[in-house]
This record gives sequence, structure tokens and C-alpha cells, in this order.
Amino acid sequence: MTDQPTVAEATAQPVVAPAFDAERRAKELAILDALREVVDPEIGMNVVELALIKQVIIGEAESEVKMILTTPFCPYAGSMIAQVKEQAESVLDHPVKVTLLAERWDPRDAGLMW
Repeated sequence: MTDQPTVAEATAQPVVAPAFDAERRAKELAILDALREVVDPEIGMNVVELALIKQVIIGEAESEVKMILTTPFCPYAGSMIAQVKEQAESVLDHPVKVTLLAERWDPRDAGLMW
């Protein structure tokens, strides 16, 4: 046996991580800015400050915002979800799906200490 690389190993291209996409990041930040208009009426703070927005996924034809609520049975859930969808779609030119995650909210994530 030799320590020489095989033809496949010698011609394989190195895996390169994708470059930073400034345009995509600008859209993500614009969406987060727009989501600052969505206020939890019981706490009086917006969904970004409360750390309720967990992920923004921007796609070509559809995007997704993954979020949590401050309580599992939040009486304003329907209204807040609709507002998140509307605000995100105001930035993008395509539909946005809002997905609620089962993760529990922790006030410490928002810098709140009660």
C-alpha cells in the first residue's frame, strides 16, 4: 500500500463555506425592525425585545418566522401571530409563514429579572 492519494482524492475540490450574504442579512434585519411594531399588550414590550422571535428563514417564494409566546395559552396569540405575518410580509414580496415553537419563554432571555 502507498500513501499516495487516489485520482478521486487528488481531483476533489475543497468544500468552501458559503460567503456572507449581505443582502439576505439586510432583509433579516429589516424584518426584525418591522417586528418591533408587534407589541405584547399584557407586557407592553415588542416581540423582538421579549426574545419571542427565534428564527427568520428567508426563502425565494416563501419565508418563515419561528416564534414562541410568553405563555402557552396567551389570549393574544392569534392577534400577535397575524401581526407578525403582516409585518414580515410588509418587508418581503412573498408570503410568510409563522410557526409557533413549543419552547418555553424565559424572561431572562429578554433581560427581564422578576
